[in-house]
Amino acid sequence: MFLDFLAELFDNNVTSYPADSPQGLSRVIHFEPFMPLEPILKRTIAFVDGQNLYHNARSVFGYTLPNYDVQKLAKSVCETRGWTLAQVRFYTSVPSVADNAPWHGFWLNKLAMMGRRGVAVYSRPLVYRNKTIQVPGFGPYTFLAGEEKGIDVRLALDALDAAHQRQFDVALIFSQDQDLSELASLIRQVAGFQNRWIKIASAFPDGPAASNRRGINRTDWCPIDRPTYDAGIDPRDYRPRQ
Repeated sequence: MFLDFLAELFDNNVTSYPADSPQGLSRVIHFEPFMPLEPILKRTIAFVDGQNLYHNARSVFGYTLPNYDVQKLAKSVCETRGWTLAQVRFYTSVPSVADNAPWHGFWLNKLAMMGRRGVAVYSRPLVYRNKTIQVPGFGPYTFLAGEEKGIDVRLALDALDAAHQRQFDVALIFSQDQDLSELASLIRQVAGFQNRWIKIASAFPDGPAASNRRGINRTDWCPIDRPTYDAGIDPRDYRPRQ
């Protein structure tokens, strides 16, 4: 009776041997490895690379300012897929007043509003360096270009730590930075060690004008079309007053 109960419990993974077999009259239960169950409530944390999202939205939709409301966008992506948004984390570089006063004021105002609305905000100084390119027919051209340092690393570390602490079931990354494909592999390793279900997804603006229509490798891609993006526009003007 007890063996019959176990056989039913473990999907009838019981092998019976006849009396004249080498094993004799016996039964062996095979314990198959459990597949992690997909949770009904899929807690989602959105990790937003602010500059990556801005530049991609500018390239695809033509917007000249970071006019997105990350909470609205993340909620929209989650709702269409049956995920529950638990938190939004935002990462960006900010230029100094000396390097670019208008953008410095814009980001300070926008980040302050995000923080007041419950978004976890992380920022670093935007570093400007001379960059030289070859222009056909004109020769070398040097200009000052802003470079983000450490934003993708901080985002990756936070996501990995949150996975280790079981804070989410879905990591929703707003970026197309392929450097983060290794993060997806590491999070899956954490899920394997914890024997639990985890999904990693990447969201990005997408449309006919997009030159890059790929999400982060090793993630589920969540393209954001123009109507979805426009529904998540922040109407506030964060530019500092002159």
